[in-house]
Amino acid sequence: MPDSRQRAFVWKYAESIGGKRPRHFHQEPELNLVVRGSASFWVGNRIVSVSAGELLAFPAGQEHALLDASPDLYLYAIGLDAAFSREVLGVRGDTVVPLHVRLAPAELEAVSDRAAGTVDRFQASELVAELWERSHWLGRQGAPCHGYPPHVLTRRALKLLETEPELGLGELAKELRTHASEISRYFHRDIGIPLVRYRTRLRLLAFIQLFDAGEHDLTRAASRAGFGSYSQCHRTFQSELGCAPRTFFSVIRQQMQLAYVR
Repeated sequence: MPDSRQRAFVWKYAESIGGKRPRHFHQEPELNLVVRGSASFWVGNRIVSVSAGELLAFPAGQEHALLDASPDLYLYAIGLDAAFSREVLGVRGDTVVPLHVRLAPAELEAVSDRAAGTVDRFQASELVAELWERSHWLGRQGAPCHGYPPHVLTRRALKLLETEPELGLGELAKELRTHASEISRYFHRDIGIPLVRYRTRLRLLAFIQLFDAGEHDLTRAASRAGFGSYSQCHRTFQSELGCAPRTFFSVIRQQMQLAYVR
């Protein structure tokens, strides 16, 4: 995860440097822009092959990992704090959805140059926000590489869950005026996990955010994040992240931070 003090970040990955991370998900929506080489990613429940000129988008909570790469792979990862992303994209009413698209050469060059100018820079949130907005817009216009774009029900469900993460499937169906089974089917296809599990991940991310904001009473943080009890939170945390909350905050978090190539 990026430094919690930053609202936006751009970091670079080169296969020659290394630094792969295991399968993970996080609160910050993220874009990966491949400028050189090729690679395969685990995204949701499928393996995706990418090459130079392609853009991947991961909404908050979607699992992803870099599996393997060509020796010349070079990419930029661009991310914004979830609230900042809503602020930046709010003018258009957009939200980050799963994407895998190819950019035109001129578009790739433009966003690559901008990414190169902001990579590893602190206190550059506004510059990264401009890059985020432009890259996201190009992603929405680009040609899908995997055969289909995310379904409109997935897009609308993600938009609602951004601000109301406790909405259940029945409530979403009522809001979207459709059958719950339709939302469930397309959401699972596009995100890679059932909607109920995705909502659980959002609660976990809220729990982590509360801790980062200074709420170190884990029982109170679990309750505020929407869990019925700390024991429920603990079981879910262990199941989704592979460790207990205290281990994550004291050990694993630091290891994850060090895995970023800066």
